Amino acid sequence: MLTWIRPTPEERAYIRAMGDRLIEAVERTGVAKAMMVGSVARDTFVRGDRDLDIFMLFDPSLSQEELQEKGLSLARRIAEEFGAAWREKYAQHPYINATINSLDIDLVPCYAVTSATRIKSAVDRTPFHTRYIKAHINGYVDDILLLKQFAKAGGVYGSDHMTEGFSGYLCELLIIHYGGLHQLFEAAACWEPGITIDIEEHGTKQFSEPLVVIDPVDPERNVAAALSLSRMFEFVELVRGYLEAPSEAFFCRPTTPPLTREAFIRLLGARGTHLFSVTFATPDYTPDTVVPQLRKSAESMRVLLDRNGFPANRIDVSMQKDRCMLLFELMVDEVPTICRHIGPPVWSPENARKFFAKYIHGEVFAGPYIEDGRYVVELPRPFTRAVDLLRSGTLLDIALGRHVRRSMEGGWTVDVGAGCWDEEFAGFISQFLERSSPLVRIRRAMRE
Repeated sequence: MLTWIRPTPEERAYIRAMGDRLIEAVERTGVAKAMMVGSVARDTFVRGDRDLDIFMLFDPSLSQEELQEKGLSLARRIAEEFGAAWREKYAQHPYINATINSLDIDLVPCYAVTSATRIKSAVDRTPFHTRYIKAHINGYVDDILLLKQFAKAGGVYGSDHMTEGFSGYLCELLIIHYGGLHQLFEAAACWEPGITIDIEEHGTKQFSEPLVVIDPVDPERNVAAALSLSRMFEFVELVRGYLEAPSEAFFCRPTTPPLTREAFIRLLGARGTHLFSVTFATPDYTPDTVVPQLRKSAESMRVLLDRNGFPANRIDVSMQKDRCMLLFELMVDEVPTICRHIGPPVWSPENARKFFAKYIHGEVFAGPYIEDGRYVVELPRPFTRAVDLLRSGTLLDIALGRHVRRSMEGGWTVDVGAGCWDEEFAGFISQFLERSSPLVRIRRAMRE
């Protein structure tokens, strides 16, 4: 199996040679030192990965503004020297992403600090990760490659905000801690929320995430902070499934074609629910900046819908290059005009007085009246159809993400039912309706 997971000698040599050329180009300027970081530097990248990270290390005496200015200037200069198309991206501070000879290359400025506990920005920690793994990786490279491929095939690999899964560094630390892939699987099959792994026995800080792996180079950081409870236990489910019936299928991601429009309409009709999509222009920021704001905005819309009588079964978000989609599956799409609003108990005099005064002269169908000792009033709803609520300016009055709000101020589109079908989002919509755990998908693929 490792023969198709390991990069070929030619692939490894080509990518590393490109990294060496970039490092030499950076250091030739005399502006900064440079180093290759990430899985390429550690020889833990899976065949087909085309990512290369070059960190440009600047004097820590520079201000953040000087680092940004000098770092971006140098990165642009290097990209242009190699004739590459490039664009600025943003994490804690800007960096340059370029495509050079089919490789996806990040040129990242950072501070050359002497210790990971003295970092001035989050990226300053990364060189220390590379040095730590290289010092502890002996004998574990194949186990790490298998774990990464296992997590990729299961859909739980990646610490980005859309995936909320296992980062490459986390995979490497888990293998080192447990002493191999099988040992990790045996332990992970029994994981419970709150497990803590402290390889260097720092023991100095408490964390609240479901899995805690204290960074060996920085005791103030949980390497597994991005891992959601759902992804953690999707991994546990996969591990248990593999231990029960080992198969190469666990290392091959099932290829499920998206629904056709006709199949989508049939499935939607069979569910008997009401699907709504909200689409708008994608904010010009990285996914790690935009996706959390999409989730926050979708949750605020869900609360608004529920408050107006339209409870949701499920919601989800997708970010494409030009457009974002928020998807809502509602249990009802239309409600009566009348809304029953229960007030305070009459034996709470101050609250009862305020409620009575608010509605005694208001527009009501009935009330206020007393029922089981509490005030009740029957009010007209501002919206009786979910589509009218989603198309109203009310959406701009709720807690949206800052960049999402700015995009939606330029307009948004609401589609209903079959009208939600969109070829650009076909995969996302299909996964939304046919949702299943990773083990279910693998078992179904094994039967086919």
